[in-house]
Amino acid sequence: MKAPLQIGVTGGIGSGKSLVCRVFRALGIPVYEADERAKWLTEHDPILKADIIRVLGPNAYDPIGRYDRAWVASQVFSDPVLLSRLNAVIHPRVAADTLGWTNEHAAQPYVIKEAALMGAAGANNTLHKVVVVQAPATLRIERIRLRDPFRSDQEISNIINRQVSDAERLSIADYVLENDERQLLLPQIMALHHEFLRQAAEQRVTRR
Repeated sequence: MKAPLQIGVTGGIGSGKSLVCRVFRALGIPVYEADERAKWLTEHDPILKADIIRVLGPNAYDPIGRYDRAWVASQVFSDPVLLSRLNAVIHPRVAADTLGWTNEHAAQPYVIKEAALMGAAGANNTLHKVVVVQAPATLRIERIRLRDPFRSDQEISNIINRQVSDAERLSIADYVLENDERQLLLPQIMALHHEFLRQAAEQRVTRR
C-alpha cells in the first residue's frame, strides 16, 4: 500500500498550531505530534537512551530512568557542538518512528506532522506540503499569558525570541493559516482539508 500524503503543520508558540491540529484530528486525519513523540522516545526507546548516555553521560537520566531535561538543557544550549551531537542521535530515531507511524496510516488520504521546527517540504524530509499557522506577536503573547499564567512577560518574550522568526517560517510555507481572530479559522482549515483530499486522490491515481 502506498504512503499517504504527508502535511507538515508548524507555527510559533501561541500561534494556535495545536488547535489547528485538533481540528484536523476531529476531521479524522491522524496527527503525529513530533515534539511530544520525541520526548516519549527519550525515555522509552532503548537505542536512543543508550545513544544519549553515550553522548552526555549517565547524568542525562535520573536514578529511576527519567530523562533529566533541565540538566540536559544546561549542558547543550551553551555548547553548540554538544547540541549538534545530541540532535544527531535524536533526529534519526524520531524519523524512524515517524516512518513507522506513517506506514500504520497508509490507508489514510493524508496525515499531519506537527512540529515547532520544520524544514521546507522535501528538504531532507518526507513532507509533501507545509502549513504555517500565523498570528500577531501581541496576540500570541496574550494567549500564552492566559494559558501559562505562571510565565512572566520577560520569559514569554525570551521563548518567542529563541524560536524561528515569522519570516523564516513563511519562507517554507506552502500554505498559511491566519489565526489572528479577525479571519475565521475553521473555513481556512476546511479549505485546506478539501485541497489535501484532492491532492491525495490525484497522487493515488498517478501511482496506479
